[in-house]
Amino acid sequence: MYNVSVLNVKPGSKLTKDVFTPLGALLFHKETILLARDLDILRAFLVDYVEIQEVGDKGIQAKDILANKDTTLTADKLVVNAPSISENERSSFVKEYERMVNLTKNGYSSVLAAGIPIYEIRNQLERMVSHIKEYHILSFTPCILNDYDYIYHNAVLCALSSYKLAQWCGLPQKDWLQAAFAGLFHDIGKIKVDPAVLYKPSTLTTDEIKEMRQHTKYGYQILKNVTGINEGVRLSALQHHEKVDGTGYPMNVESSKIHIYAKMVGIVDIFHAMTLNKVYRLGQSPYLVLEQIHAESFGKLDPELVQVFIKRVTEFHNGTVVRLSSDQIGEIVFSNSNNPTRPMVSINGDIINLEQSRHLYIEEIVDTDGQL
Repeated sequence: MYNVSVLNVKPGSKLTKDVFTPLGALLFHKETILLARDLDILRAFLVDYVEIQEVGDKGIQAKDILANKDTTLTADKLVVNAPSISENERSSFVKEYERMVNLTKNGYSSVLAAGIPIYEIRNQLERMVSHIKEYHILSFTPCILNDYDYIYHNAVLCALSSYKLAQWCGLPQKDWLQAAFAGLFHDIGKIKVDPAVLYKPSTLTTDEIKEMRQHTKYGYQILKNVTGINEGVRLSALQHHEKVDGTGYPMNVESSKIHIYAKMVGIVDIFHAMTLNKVYRLGQSPYLVLEQIHAESFGKLDPELVQVFIKRVTEFHNGTVVRLSSDQIGEIVFSNSNNPTRPMVSINGDIINLEQSRHLYIEEIVDTDGQL
C-alpha cells in the first residue's frame, strides 16, 4: 500500500481506499484499477493523494485491468456496463421496432372502421419489449422520413419509454405492459382530428387549438370498449396533457386525480415530441429537453417521476461518446447524480465541466449503431 501523489500515479494502479471529492462525493471505489482517463478525473477534482497498490504487486493481473474497462462511476455508486450487444441482438430489436410501427400505423388507420386489432398489437408489443435492454432512450433515434409517420414513431417510443419508467419507479410487473399500452395509445384520438390541423406546420389558430385538444376525449372514447387494456390506459389517452397543478387539459384536474400511467406518458411524450425530427423542425438536444422537463417538474409534471426518469436515462458509462453544442466530440468521464444532464467530458485530454460551462451542452450521443 502506497500513499502516492496523483501526479505520480500510473495507469493500472489499484486503489486500496475509496477516493472522495473535496466536497465529500464518492469518486472511485476501493479496488478500482485506474485508467488514464481516471487520472484526468482525479486531477480535475483537485485530489492530491490516493492510496494504491501498484501494478506488479500481488493480486493485480492484466485481466483485472481489462475487466476494469467495463466499469464506470457516478457520484454516488459504481455502475457496471452492460455487455456489448451482438449485431444479431441489435437487429432483432430494430426489426421488432419496425414491425411495431407498421402495425400501429395500420391499427390506427383501421380503428374507426374495424376497431383496434388488440391481440395482434399485444403480441407484437410483447415481442418488442422482450428486447427492451437494447433500447436506450437518449441514443435510439429512428429516422422519420415524413411527418405523417411521426405520430406512429412517437407512439411506439412512448410505449417503450413508459414500459421502462414503470419498471424504474417500482410498479408491479403486471403494470409494465399496461403502461406500454398507455404510451402506445395516448394519441390515438388524433385520428379523428382534421388532418389539415393535425399536420399544419405553422402556428395553430385558437379554434384549431381547441380542435386539436379534443384528441384527448376522442382517445378515451375510442378505447372505452377495447378489451385487454385497463382503465389506466384509457385515462392516459384522456389525461396525458393534464398538469399536477390543475392547469392542463381537458378536465383541469390536479395531481391526485391523474392516473400514474398518464403522469408517466406525459413525461415521455414531451421528451420524444421535442427530440424527434420533423420536416419543419429538427429535434432538440435530448439533454436540453431533460433540463426543460426538470423545470416543468415544478408544478407541471410529477416531480418524483421526473427525478427517476432523468436519473435513469442519464446513467451512461465512462467512455460514452458525445457531441457538444460546439461540435466538439468527447467522452463522458464523470457524471454528478445531482446534475446528471451536465457531466464532465474529456476532449483531446482536456476536461470540460458542463456544470460550470453553462454555454455548452450535449447535443447528441454519438452512437451510429443506435440509429435507424
